[in-house]
Amino acid sequence: MTIQEQIRAKAAEYRDYTALNLSKMVQTKSYSSQEEDVCRLIVTLCEEAGFDEVRIDGLGSVIGRVGNGPKKLAFDAHIDTVEVGNLKNWDFDPFSGEIKDGKVWGRGSSDQKGGAASMITAGRILKELGYGGEYSVYFTFTVMEEDCDGMCWKYLIEEENFRPDLVVSTEPTSCRLYRGHRGRMEIRAILKGISCHGSAPERGVSAAYKAAKAALAIEQLNKDLQPDAEKFLGKGTITVSQMDVKGPSQCAVADYAMLYLDRRLTWGEDADLAISQVRDYISKATGDDPSAIVVEMPNYEKIGWTKKEYSQELYFPTWKIDADHPLVVAGVAGHEALFGKKPVVDKWTFSTNLVATTGRHKIPAIGFGPGDEAQAHAPNEINRVDDLEICAAFYAMLPYSLEK
Repeated sequence: MTIQEQIRAKAAEYRDYTALNLSKMVQTKSYSSQEEDVCRLIVTLCEEAGFDEVRIDGLGSVIGRVGNGPKKLAFDAHIDTVEVGNLKNWDFDPFSGEIKDGKVWGRGSSDQKGGAASMITAGRILKELGYGGEYSVYFTFTVMEEDCDGMCWKYLIEEENFRPDLVVSTEPTSCRLYRGHRGRMEIRAILKGISCHGSAPERGVSAAYKAAKAALAIEQLNKDLQPDAEKFLGKGTITVSQMDVKGPSQCAVADYAMLYLDRRLTWGEDADLAISQVRDYISKATGDDPSAIVVEMPNYEKIGWTKKEYSQELYFPTWKIDADHPLVVAGVAGHEALFGKKPVVDKWTFSTNLVATTGRHKIPAIGFGPGDEAQAHAPNEINRVDDLEICAAFYAMLPYSLEK
């Protein structure tokens, strides 16, 4: 049998094993920064699969390894989830992890514990095939992504000096191969007014009215943003996600307003550009001097389950790699060898940990994962067992394909 035939056979043999591991992870609640229980479970699953090394890093992520080659290939899955929201929107227990109708049901099944389950199976396959090639194959099960994309990898690279040569994100792609996505950042704009008694508003300057004008200015900025030159990632976006207006009392003109903005960044856009655009548009809308408007990028400072203090600014750079990059070519070739057809090559709409590995640190990366992007953060989340099997095979095949 060829290596691809052996891998396909093993992925099929371990189909139920992969689904059951995903079920166990779904049943183990792991909201962002509260992932200890699922991390302990994953350590056990990796050890049972025969990994050469399994450890937990300072922030709480699980790092597993198979192989001892001089090059480093890392597969990444974040194992935290968002909360379930209104339970009335769910038709079943979000943490049931039930396996039925060819699907695994529950919160995190697609976003993105499905990728984690397929990674564990891929590690087991590589061990059983006696993989001894030029790659040390790492499997990283990372924390706090839902709150702060990529901080886990910023920590690994900058604090623990773990820098792979290549990275694969296993976020959901519907088993397509992705080679980029827009970046994002969070922006806070603060406007000041002058309070006075509400019975004579003409005596003051309303921060509430400034906020209303500013919100409409942001709406216009969103319309004015342009796509990247290649038009692969499309255009950036900006929207007002929160507003807060207040003054000395309910009977006073408001003297403070805050707008919180979600900004998606296409290729060629960065934090400095985005902040200057916001300041310019708000200044023109309100008539305020630009220097009087506070436009800032907040910091993320939540403490994770290991109680390690670590933070970063809420900026997540855009990334992409070329369609003819060797990693993309190897991914396409591996998929074709396994399944007799080339994968669709595309991009994510949302953001992933690759903002750190590739956006910040320029490590080449691709995405390939089970489940659908549309399942992320939605009620009645599911993942297809077929996808889990496909991805387990693809991950096990990629080191061999890269060596060709």
